[in-house]
Amino acid sequence: MDEASYIPIVGSGTVRSGNKRADTTVYFNRLELTKILNIYGRMVAAGEWRDYAIDHLRDEAIFSIFRRASEMPLYRVIKEPALAKQQGMWRIMGMDGQILKRGKDLGQLLKYFDRQLVRAVD
Repeated sequence: MDEASYIPIVGSGTVRSGNKRADTTVYFNRLELTKILNIYGRMVAAGEWRDYAIDHLRDEAIFSIFRRASEMPLYRVIKEPALAKQQGMWRIMGMDGQILKRGKDLGQLLKYFDRQLVRAVD
């Protein structure tokens, strides 16, 4: 394969190979990221969370939430579009890899953290 037939296009998440064009990376859109960052900001203000990381992978996008930057993530909010028609493309995973909540609507999914916010404020 020569270099001209395999050219990664920076920032678009697509790769060109000949005349074919295939999406290879999953991203959070602005609305999704706003919803996630809103709950993140409230938890930071409550002193529960301190850091985050965003990963855009081939088949999923991950928003990892940390208590401290040097630790394993407490939670991961994962978007996996391949599961959208089955069980929902959104899920929250705990530190141990257990799926804590899964769904089709991000807003409903993020209500999982409201319980912890109430407990943190008390």
